[in-house]
Amino acid sequence: MILSNIVENGRPIGARDAGQDWHTDMSYSETIALANVLYALKVPRHDGQPLGGTEFANMHAAYEGLPADLKARLNGMTVLHDFNKFWEMMRQRPGSWRPPLSEEQRKAKPPVSHPIFLTHPITGRKVLYANPGYAIRINELPEDENDRILGFLFEHQLQPRFRYLHRWSEGDVLFWDDIGTLHNAHADYGPDEHRLIKRCQVMADKVFDPAFLRDALGEPVAA
Repeated sequence: MILSNIVENGRPIGARDAGQDWHTDMSYSETIALANVLYALKVPRHDGQPLGGTEFANMHAAYEGLPADLKARLNGMTVLHDFNKFWEMMRQRPGSWRPPLSEEQRKAKPPVSHPIFLTHPITGRKVLYANPGYAIRINELPEDENDRILGFLFEHQLQPRFRYLHRWSEGDVLFWDDIGTLHNAHADYGPDEHRLIKRCQVMADKVFDPAFLRDALGEPVAA
């Protein structure tokens, strides 16, 4: 996938506004994303300072930083993730080119549920798997409690102590664990300040097979 605001011959060469809010890639899918790689070819700058940085939040640390009583309360619960939530958030931005999703598109990407505390298939530790971009409700809670707790989780996971901002330079290659993080592409540059990044995504299909993990790591991994 190409991430870019460059327009050639009247057509954008890539996704112009991809990832411009806090999210975890593919959490709206039954098969979630395991990892991502970004390769920067053009980086916008203002007064010599790089723009269009990518910021991350650590969901291993966010889980560990939750109050013990809330961990116990939510243990075993699931969260519903919906692709349309992020799409509609992006549509509300000034100058958005996105039309509403059609009924056919909605049916092709129906909401899916995942554990709110997902066991990471590599580290064997728990991560908070409920992101502001796609998570819409905690299935097992009544509506008023869901709104309160989900709002708390979104605020909690974005505390500065959990975050890192990567400021790009041309030639940077950034590889990250998608299951254990949130990320957000900063939209702090204009249409004439060109950004061009190539993206490759690794899906989490075989990685959840315990036999695959034993062969790959040579040791048992927590389920």
